Amino acid sequence: MIELSGISKSYNKGAVKAVNNLSLTVRPGEIFGFLGPNGAGKTTTIKMMVGLLTSDSGTIKINGYDIEKEPLQVKRSLSYVPDNPAIYEKLSGLEYLNFLADVYGVPAKVRRERMERFLSLFEMTQAVGDLIQSYSHGMRQKIVLIGALLHQPQVFILDEPMVGLDPKSAHNLKEYMREHCAQGKTVFFSTHVLEVAEKLCDRIGIISHGELIACGTMEELKAQAQNTGSLENIFLELTEA
Repeated sequence: MIELSGISKSYNKGAVKAVNNLSLTVRPGEIFGFLGPNGAGKTTTIKMMVGLLTSDSGTIKINGYDIEKEPLQVKRSLSYVPDNPAIYEKLSGLEYLNFLADVYGVPAKVRRERMERFLSLFEMTQAVGDLIQSYSHGMRQKIVLIGALLHQPQVFILDEPMVGLDPKSAHNLKEYMREHCAQGKTVFFSTHVLEVAEKLCDRIGIISHGELIACGTMEELKAQAQNTGSLENIFLELTEA
């Protein structure tokens, strides 16, 4: 579902190497956690995956489509929730959701059913008619998540999706992520909440200074780090340099 091959990205005319020759593959039916310290290159990598940034070198394929050669096919088949979503505040929640459903061509009957389901899942049914500018941070995060799920993407890419969510909504999101992957689809998400990554992810990649320094299941990470402790212990050991 996701193939990154030797991608690199520099800023300031090459002086700052944000991502350096990064390669990884995320398979269908897999929840993949992407971890790293602040400034490690996580968000830059994700923005290249979804087409918001162009890589300096390497190739990115999502669902078999090349992001540079076939950007529309890639974007039709994924949803992206950024760490700090930009959202149209003068729209109501319902107007925003209908706008996104229109963009992705979701039929009227299907969108109604999905809206009802996801609004209920994230406890937004009563607030969906209100203007987004009246929403709290957590409510904005919920409406963005709902909008991203309306077209049932093959690949769901999230950057720090739990930030701002109440415990029940965070739990429901994790349950949906499992359901999504049980259908043979893929979830790729970054997080600083290592306990969530350890419990939820099928595999985990750790990035530091723009380079992928470890990747695998928890057992494989323990073997790579020669550390039988928690993911937190492994993460701190691998990224301490």
